[in-house]
Amino acid sequence: MNQDTRRFLIRFAAAAGLAAICVISIAVAIFAWSRVSGTETATQAPSAQAAQAIRATSTPEDNPATSTTEEISPDGNPAGPLTQDVLEEMALIEQQVVELRELQLDGDVLRILYSDEQLRERVIEDFFSDYTPEEAALDAAILALLGLVEPDTDLLAVYIELYSEGIAGFYDDETGEMVVVQGADFGGAEHFTYAHEFVHVLQDQTYDFDDGLGYTHEACHEDSEFCIALQALIEGDASFTQFSWFIEYATEEQRNDLFEFYSDFESPAFESSPAYMQQDLLFPYTHGQEFVSYLYDLGGWTSIDNAYNNPPVSSEQILHPERYPDDIPVKFDLPDLVPILGLEWELLEEDTLGEWFTFLILAHGINENARLGAVRARDAAEGWGGDRYAVYQDSETQDLALVVQHVWDSLEDADEYAAAFQEYANARFGDAVAIESNQVTWITVDGFHVLHIEGQHITWVFAPDESTAAAIWDALQNP
Repeated sequence: MNQDTRRFLIRFAAAAGLAAICVISIAVAIFAWSRVSGTETATQAPSAQAAQAIRATSTPEDNPATSTTEEISPDGNPAGPLTQDVLEEMALIEQQVVELRELQLDGDVLRILYSDEQLRERVIEDFFSDYTPEEAALDAAILALLGLVEPDTDLLAVYIELYSEGIAGFYDDETGEMVVVQGADFGGAEHFTYAHEFVHVLQDQTYDFDDGLGYTHEACHEDSEFCIALQALIEGDASFTQFSWFIEYATEEQRNDLFEFYSDFESPAFESSPAYMQQDLLFPYTHGQEFVSYLYDLGGWTSIDNAYNNPPVSSEQILHPERYPDDIPVKFDLPDLVPILGLEWELLEEDTLGEWFTFLILAHGINENARLGAVRARDAAEGWGGDRYAVYQDSETQDLALVVQHVWDSLEDADEYAAAFQEYANARFGDAVAIESNQVTWITVDGFHVLHIEGQHITWVFAPDESTAAAIWDALQNP
């Protein structure tokens, strides 16, 4: 997808939290609590469902543990639905989170009260106003080329529904606002999620997402892997702290309310979204929490705080915490292919897939029959050393061309990936029409897919015809 869109998806998830992730966090807490407490529950390990609880912070003026906040609605009217009891509950959670996370609140937090419709309008206006249907269609074509969605997928509609479904509020790090949905109950699920979102306030005020961590539009444009890894640290920290709060402070009533909320919840937008998208939205919360938990076992909160001063830089480091911070991705550039393809061609996108997206392509593509098993795909992607991909389009015919070049940690890793990709490609494209020692070719109605195997470098080239595919490979060999 285009860089601005991927930046949005990454940034919104980190700053606001997603509906999908709250239920995953809730499921993790329920499952873990049942094991810690020795109780039996019907809850399974996290399922792919989505929900959102209140995301807001507000405290009474006389609470010494936190700063005074302002309560307003979009039209300036007082925020009536949040009672003094709710404010006191929020203040208590804030105080408990401050003690647990060992970070201090430094500055005011503005709380804004919205209706459901006002919140949906803000989501659309803030995050989708600059994303046109034409851009969404082009992104769908690129994702379809990678095998992740159907070519005619209405991504704009998918995103709007997915990011609006069940949302009851969020923390906006750019404005410092905690947005609350009017009339939402403040029960066990809301207490649980409130603890998560308040961690984001502490993180932002302590480390400064933009200026301190470099979590900016420009940084994500240059290196989306860095943003994915940083997002996992941020959300993993909040999820780990949230679970710690649940174990330490949640009352029996709150736990029961949480269990009931989870057991009754449904999320049709999330359930109907592409499989890769579901997994990708969960990544910073599930894998991020595992990463942070690993750091905590090494040195408590100090190890986690140190990670903000030396952030992870790749999804590989998140997936394999023991490789942080020493295993640095191999960086390289692809040559400009316009002189080879012709002046009518233009570069649409160039970026890095990373170990995570390499896995998603193999295991969670749109074609269910082409999906490798999760273990097989994970093993094939694990030897990732670095990669770069580029997508070009012919402005006259609208044809697309793709280059995905991986460098692997060892020859064994390269061979394992090549074998897995061939299995995937045979299922997706049909049996290969030509198999040589270092090159495998598939023909589809759209064009030619060729896998080139050169030592630790594996390159996937797609072009609308055989001669263009050959010209691209020659250019890659002789940049």
